[in-house]
Amino acid sequence: MRAARLALWGLVPAEIVLAFLLVAGVRVPPAVIAVAELLVACVLVLEVSVLLRLFTAARRAGTPAREALPGAVRDLVPPALARLLMHELRAMHSLALWLVRRRHGVPAGAHTAVYTGPQTALMWGMIFVSVVETIALAVLIPWPLVHAVTLVIDVYGVLLLVAMHAACVTRPHVVGADGSLRIRYGALFDLRIAADEIARVRVERRYPDGRLVTVREDGSLDLIVAGHTTVSVELTAPVGFVRPLGSRGSAHTVRFHADDPQALVAAVRSAAERRERPAPEPA
Repeated sequence: MRAARLALWGLVPAEIVLAFLLVAGVRVPPAVIAVAELLVACVLVLEVSVLLRLFTAARRAGTPAREALPGAVRDLVPPALARLLMHELRAMHSLALWLVRRRHGVPAGAHTAVYTGPQTALMWGMIFVSVVETIALAVLIPWPLVHAVTLVIDVYGVLLLVAMHAACVTRPHVVGADGSLRIRYGALFDLRIAADEIARVRVERRYPDGRLVTVREDGSLDLIVAGHTTVSVELTAPVGFVRPLGSRGSAHTVRFHADDPQALVAAVRSAAERRERPAPEPA
């Protein structure tokens, strides 16, 4: 299993390097190509054999075939690599939702809070630069094969940037009708907090340093958008969360950004008041 996972991590970069050497016109000795292809074949045989062993073991344990094969793939593919692929697929799905003007995971009666304000100009600036780079390389590269490979890579990069922005637009924060809170960042982060886990929520504008998901020494979690957080949620007990690459943690306070933090806080408090209000006695 360990050898199969290491082979997966090494196969893709090695194949990319060899492909770019070939399309760039670098003369690679035939012996090197033959050895590389032999190694690729050996890796594929290794992966298939390990996958079959995992599948067979699951079937012998009584797992249905429709569950055994996905489970074997999950066991074989490194979790970080699998999560990266899933993030990419979710981003592309969000792009389709964006084109048809739909949103993901917004039930009836829920309040939504967008968070793309601080980063929209930056994202479109990156997309513009990528488009200019794509056009420039298309004009400057004279070799047809290299031109084609570079064009495909650059166009896909632009598409992925647009999909990342679409994921943030179509996956807003959500305050449920019951007062629950769903905090998200595109396809990369998704944290659900039940209504009874919220002790206090308030508007708190902060400009913290750190990455998108940053855990502080005091046990708090910052979900930072373009250097901003505007809402702070204190919890009755620590809640667990999953980082974009799969590692887990917990936090007793969550700070995140919403473009209209007052409206989000008001929605949470209003739902809490409705939940605490005694039911009317029957006549």
